[in-house]
Amino acid sequence: MDVFKAFSIEAAHYLPGLPEGHKCRRLHGHSFRVEVHVSGEANPDSGWVIDFADIKQAFAPLHEQLDHRCLNEVEGLQNPTSENIARWIWGRLAPNLPGLSRIVVQETASAGCAYGGPERDDGS
Repeated sequence: MDVFKAFSIEAAHYLPGLPEGHKCRRLHGHSFRVEVHVSGEANPDSGWVIDFADIKQAFAPLHEQLDHRCLNEVEGLQNPTSENIARWIWGRLAPNLPGLSRIVVQETASAGCAYGGPERDDGS
């Protein structure tokens, strides 16, 4: 079973690896939507895979580092594409969030990235 909690992050970024003149190379902002997915069996006593409050608590320090920031200034996010943001979040959550199975980062309503961890670095 897969459960998730969604978070909103308001942040600015620019993508320095793009060619001059590309609109995303300029500083711009997004209302990012981040989903943190956890997979596992539902506990027979509680009825849930994980308490959503536990996901929120694990993500809270990352939210503080990302929200209302220029993401390029965050250590490890010098090129803050959706793909790199998803990997960055995974790397910080995985050690403390058992069952972490996927990070989804949406930068617009119609564009985003899903990351299933380093062993599934194909994004599936």
